[in-house]
Amino acid sequence: MATILARLGRWAFRRRGVTVLVWLALLGAAVLAGLTAPAAPADDFSMPGTESQATMELLQKRFPGLIGDGGEGRVVFVAPAGEEVTSPRFKAEIQSAAYVTLTFDVPAASVTADSRDQVAAVVDAARGSGLTVEAGGEALESGGPAGIAELIAISLAAVILLVTLGSMVAAGLPLLTAIVGVAISLLSLLAVSKTFGLSQTSTTLALMLGLAVGIDYALFVVARYREERGRGAAPIDAVSLAVGTAGSAVAFAGITVVIALAGLAVIGMPMLTKMGLAAAAAVVIAVLVALTLVPALIGFAPDKVLSRSARRGAAPATTAGYADRWARFVLRRPIAVLLLGTVLLGTLAIPALGLRLGMPGDESKPTTATQRRAYDELAKAFGPGFNGPLMIVVDAQGAPDLRAAVAAIAGKIASTKGVVSVSPPMPSENGDTALFQAIPATSPTDAATTGLVKTLRETRPAIVQGTGATFKVTGTTAINIDLAGKLQRSLVPYLATVVGLAVLLLLVVFRSVLVPLKAALGFLLSVLAALGAVVLVFQHGFLGGLFGVEQTGPVMSAVPIFMIGVVFGLAMDYEVFLVSRTREAFVHGHAPRAAIETGMRQSARVVVAAALIMMGVFAGFVTEQDAFIKMLGFALAAAVFLDAFVVRLAIVPAVMALLGRHAWWLPRRLDRILPGVDVEGARLARHPERERTPVAAP
Repeated sequence: MATILARLGRWAFRRRGVTVLVWLALLGAAVLAGLTAPAAPADDFSMPGTESQATMELLQKRFPGLIGDGGEGRVVFVAPAGEEVTSPRFKAEIQSAAYVTLTFDVPAASVTADSRDQVAAVVDAARGSGLTVEAGGEALESGGPAGIAELIAISLAAVILLVTLGSMVAAGLPLLTAIVGVAISLLSLLAVSKTFGLSQTSTTLALMLGLAVGIDYALFVVARYREERGRGAAPIDAVSLAVGTAGSAVAFAGITVVIALAGLAVIGMPMLTKMGLAAAAAVVIAVLVALTLVPALIGFAPDKVLSRSARRGAAPATTAGYADRWARFVLRRPIAVLLLGTVLLGTLAIPALGLRLGMPGDESKPTTATQRRAYDELAKAFGPGFNGPLMIVVDAQGAPDLRAAVAAIAGKIASTKGVVSVSPPMPSENGDTALFQAIPATSPTDAATTGLVKTLRETRPAIVQGTGATFKVTGTTAINIDLAGKLQRSLVPYLATVVGLAVLLLLVVFRSVLVPLKAALGFLLSVLAALGAVVLVFQHGFLGGLFGVEQTGPVMSAVPIFMIGVVFGLAMDYEVFLVSRTREAFVHGHAPRAAIETGMRQSARVVVAAALIMMGVFAGFVTEQDAFIKMLGFALAAAVFLDAFVVRLAIVPAVMALLGRHAWWLPRRLDRILPGVDVEGARLARHPERERTPVAAP
């Protein structure tokens, strides 16, 4: 791999003009396609194989036109204390609060800003009459200010890059290439969003991940280029070695992220599959940019990428300051560092045992948002379960009397603990199916509501006994409960698969049994600790105000499984970048502890900068109003911090110091079976391919 990538980097450097033109052409095509594309559709929460999804499909057949694609919103009217909303003849039915449901002729994601503004104007006018009027529902959501999260992320990344690299050109290069990659991937996804059903959440996730890995991957290549120049290599040779070594780590990390994200398809949820593939596409673009566009741009200013001292011809520093001191500290006290790091991660992971998944709605929004106030007013007036009714579909094809069967079933459901009321049934046109609502006593995300759905399904035989009919439970609340249940059941198998994949990949890369096991266990610890942090903040409200969490509730269903897929690739990236330098020193004759110190000296500064950039990008998205993006941004920032600073920079060197030479143990039979994958660039060290040819003009 290293040899092929080294040749690619050399070609991109020599043909930099052609390379840049190709990327500009791709950017132009993406702009043209993306800006003329139709609006992205709404999130597809279908769950094949679940009762709620099968029942929704049955409803569409038995009640044609009842469930349309039009987006819905609600406008809630609340009278001042002591007064009624309407005239006295309606006060017994309505009293102090009322609402109207708005159904648009387009999906919620396609509702225009002009339509939302018209509704907002009506709401404002009604407020002038003395009523409390609020509007909620997906169709009326306008989102937060555009670009705030991205601006925060890019600003933080720019500061970190400038401090780390000490050169405006070197700092600007990763930012520029990352923005180009993100623009191409995002606009391309927008162009195909209608065809493949990619929602706005999918494109936002691709933006967040593409920006983070795009900056980091470019940073790795630039940092290795500067290192090779410091050793006296010519610009073209330094680029070739940088792409062959750091580029191999980038390609390996990108492949692992893509595999983990594409692997979400096995869960069988269309929305998760599309989100994974969209994010994976952004990662692929980021890898290609780092391997081709970065070396091409270096070719236009090969010396300006260097620090000022390097351009003046000063000898490179022999130490990395804090990296050397930290490495020596860990090597002197490996047992203490290992125990302290493990106890810290284990303690943080304890709250993850109480992880509860769900799909929070308007109740998770800030109290200043009209959607949240509308939700609260409805709950206050009609009860907390009014915001999440259960749809009961009675299939009476085998019943002698539809009305009698429905009345008996509705009566038993109404008397079930946790049900406040049931609505009058609505029969289908052919008279073999009926539909009614059951209003829970608790909110849609309350654990008691989940228990109620489970109870209704488990006691179904007793409820339908003697009626000749049966029933099923569906609706948005039931679908969200089924979604959370399916993802929670998939979490452990998916985590085990990812950890197993990590062991196999690192076994091939490092040709060691213990190094992959150590890396996988470290990844597992960091993921569980990050999940515990998410539970503490979003489920229990610990330090919630600091992160804009005003309402606690279950963790968004897709957050843990997505976090595992993303962090897996990032953790393997840091592992390869750190441990490969250690192995390189060990192979060249350094003692085990000296090799660890050398590896930390050469790579710790870049890994710290890369991790800080990742954290900054992800933390920027904590400001988003979208609950999923907000929660995922926090989860990824926490996971990167724990994996980079606690696992890779503390636990990993401590474990390797304790293992000594045994860290690189590999049975001979296994050594003969494993394929040779040169991620470290060992072949480049033996065959550097440093032709002294003139540098081509751009």
